Amino acid sequence: MGTPEFAVPTLLEIVKNGYELVAVYTRAPARGRRGLAVRKTPVHAAAESLGIPVFTPTTLRDIEVQRIFSGLAAKVAVVAAYGLLLPGPVIEAPSLGCINLHASLLPRWRGAAPVQRAMMAGDTDTGVDVMRMDAGLDTGPVAMRETIRILPEDTAGDLTARLASIAARLSVGALQLIDAGLLEFREQSAVGVSYAHKIERTEVEIDWRQDAESVRNQVHGLSPAPGASSKISIGGRQEGIRFLRVKVAAGSGPPGTLLSEDMTVACETGAVRVLQGQRSGKVVMSGRELMRGARLARGAVFEPSRAPSAAPRAQI
Repeated sequence: MGTPEFAVPTLLEIVKNGYELVAVYTRAPARGRRGLAVRKTPVHAAAESLGIPVFTPTTLRDIEVQRIFSGLAAKVAVVAAYGLLLPGPVIEAPSLGCINLHASLLPRWRGAAPVQRAMMAGDTDTGVDVMRMDAGLDTGPVAMRETIRILPEDTAGDLTARLASIAARLSVGALQLIDAGLLEFREQSAVGVSYAHKIERTEVEIDWRQDAESVRNQVHGLSPAPGASSKISIGGRQEGIRFLRVKVAAGSGPPGTLLSEDMTVACETGAVRVLQGQRSGKVVMSGRELMRGARLARGAVFEPSRAPSAAPRAQI
């Protein structure tokens, strides 16, 4: 049971190791522009290529959907970034339970966007937990964990790819222990609970009144999508630039001011150098290429943020 690219390595690894998948559950295909094209989820496409039956219910609370799920007689459900809550009858249907591969160090960052929230908060470590699902939101007991460092150069895309590989390996290890009756769980700590709520559109605007590390964390935590952005005057009109990768750099000046031709931007404390960015409708470019293409010069200033000056916080 999974939806995005993060879950595909787990699906492939389970099949590779000889386990029989009676079904794959994923989110329903999304309509493309003007409602014409249908875009299947990465897990959907991968499952079809393997000849595995795919189910795409919009909810698991429907009685008929639950009856079909129970009728599959699955021994175990492996869940990885599925995106739908599992009600009690679904959790209880597999004879050996439901395990979830969660991309955080629980109980920190329960919820929908654990990778992005960890990076935006400046965490230095994250990982993957294998937990048994219960009725709560990522509240079940944990059996396995692998921890990795969050590197200064990591974007959410980079980190997600690394975590996906770890989740795939842990999924098979967990299934092997379940086969042997040896998978043991421990309750989560009640201390340090935080929730990784979905990213809101209001969070993508860069507040240059933050220190350089906080700006970097925001940019990398939102890269590649939706991308942190800021507006600046180009050709006499305000235009947004989406930032995908930056580096903390030396420099000082009024927040939001361009300090050099390689697109070093002043923050409240320190500066960041733009390594990759994108104007609307154009390809991804280096900071130097962006400045040259937009005819920006040193001293130009990004528009002040309308949001209060505050770093993203864990919601407890």
